[in-house]
Amino acid sequence: METSDGSATRGYVASQAFVDKYQARGPLKTLLPARVAQGTTFKPTHPDADDAYEWMGLEARKEIFALLDAAVADPAATVSMVAYDMSESEIMDRLFALGPRLRMIIDDSDKHGLKTSGETQSETLLKASAGEDNVKRERMGGLQHNKMIIVDAAVPRAVCGSTNFSWRGLYVQSNNALLLTGAQAVAPLKAAFEAYWKKDGFANGPSPDWHPLGLAGIDASITFSPHDTARARLAEIGQDVEKAQACLLYSLAFLSITGGAVTDAVEAATNSPVSPTAFPTTTPVSPFISPMATLHPSISLASTNTCRRRLRSNLTPASGQICTTSLVIDFNTPDARVWTGSYNFSKPADLQNGENLLLIRDQKIATSYMVEGIRIFDDYHFRVTQEDAAEAKKTSSLQKAPTAGEDPWWAEDYTDPFKIRDRELFA
Repeated sequence: METSDGSATRGYVASQAFVDKYQARGPLKTLLPARVAQGTTFKPTHPDADDAYEWMGLEARKEIFALLDAAVADPAATVSMVAYDMSESEIMDRLFALGPRLRMIIDDSDKHGLKTSGETQSETLLKASAGEDNVKRERMGGLQHNKMIIVDAAVPRAVCGSTNFSWRGLYVQSNNALLLTGAQAVAPLKAAFEAYWKKDGFANGPSPDWHPLGLAGIDASITFSPHDTARARLAEIGQDVEKAQACLLYSLAFLSITGGAVTDAVEAATNSPVSPTAFPTTTPVSPFISPMATLHPSISLASTNTCRRRLRSNLTPASGQICTTSLVIDFNTPDARVWTGSYNFSKPADLQNGENLLLIRDQKIATSYMVEGIRIFDDYHFRVTQEDAAEAKKTSSLQKAPTAGEDPWWAEDYTDPFKIRDRELFA
């Protein structure tokens, strides 16, 4: 049977929960490398490192490690892998164990191409274990931004999505990973890897087409960038956003600085009766849009430090902590669908970079992406609440129970139009 599972990282490293659970037993530098370039060989010294990694990496880490462990244990299995960030020592140890059964493509754009980068260190180490001819560096037309692992075994399996194979990707950022099982589901990823391995002529080959995954009971397809102009996907995605009838939830990395059909459609939907809820975005120049976007001013996630003064000490919020990209359309209808992958809905992602993009038409999966999106949104929306309370010179705190004759705390859920919308949408 061919199956598909979705997993996510927790992305809570800047949270109060992380401080309460782990920081008292050791500083962050005992869990995560101080610099990216140290990640390839970094070994933790925190006494609760194993528990912390399971907590931070959540299902995505568990499933990625299990996939590689199974490949290592099966002497007949071979692994093909494409990585943008590649500098996490536990993943590296598993790749070393594969020896020449591994073929690896690592991005070499910008800082990744430096001699001192974690990616270049990984290249050197993996060439020693897998063989010189089994490791390549490339950037396609811009970046090799794809992230996928393909295990060719008796039962083929693969993982794709937004999760980078780095300390940041597994433990700092909010990311998603999609696990695919079965020959038909994995075949498009195998073909895309071979096309990336050859590189020349990729955009003119079959990988930029839509490829059905053949999953039982699930309508899901995958395509790979870079696309040629005839098979560019931005306009197609924008048109689908325009068809939203009930709701639109989105997590987009460069919404405020990237033009195009998707940006136009999302901005139009935000001001339409569909009343979509927005997720926080990943760059400091992108606005953090609250659930009541017409009432709250836009606020940068990276610039809000009020919560650090009002809560016990926690890590400074920073850009890039939300890497997952998705468009969830009409999750509460039979026409529910999700657009997701490494693809960040920009022109470079469409026409220049190596990317994976999936369209999944399934209400259960759309609902799971909705729940994950709202979790992420609520985690960071408290920063807006704290900022508003500070500007109003009020304390944001729990309130006493109402006395006789006073409105209950939930009264505004039936009078405030935005809270009415959320109550009805998510009930």
